[in-house]
Amino acid sequence: MTQTSVLPVTSGLRMCRRTTWRVTRIIAPQYGTLLPVRAIGIDFGEKRIGLALSDPTGTLARPWRTLRVTSDEAAVAELAATIAAMASETEGLGTVVVGLPLRLDGSPHALTARVSAFAEALRVRVAQPVVLRDERLSSREAEARLALRERDWRRRKRLLDAAAAAVVLQDYLDSQPGLTEITPGGEP
Repeated sequence: MTQTSVLPVTSGLRMCRRTTWRVTRIIAPQYGTLLPVRAIGIDFGEKRIGLALSDPTGTLARPWRTLRVTSDEAAVAELAATIAAMASETEGLGTVVVGLPLRLDGSPHALTARVSAFAEALRVRVAQPVVLRDERLSSREAEARLALRERDWRRRKRLLDAAAAAVVLQDYLDSQPGLTEITPGGEP
């Protein structure tokens, strides 16, 4: 059972082995609460930037939207404003995951230095941690997933960047150690 609401932490609760909580969470012992927060995934491209969001439990990533790139500075400014607005919402925002393009052998790609500079500029402007995540073959996987439900290649092309960001974010979410579900007083 996945818990998505704020749960009070008291001495009468026990942790069980079923892992359902992932991603960055805010633990506020002075208030006695466990607050789940979302993560945002970014797939940086030369023409477009794909964005994906996780659910508050950090279990699933979904494509969100695509931004047009006019310049790297404008993209950083727009994303910083978006991240700040999302962080102030009820569900919050805990982590920013940026896809790092690498060749299949792990060596730097032509875009690697530009994405690293973009991530560093974003890191300076936002309060949340910015994590670089390997994005090898994420666009291919996103294309294959989109092809299963969307036959029109023009529509798939519009959705591809956000879907690739969702693949990168989901990979990050799956790699995070989960907190265990809190159950009231029973055995796990």
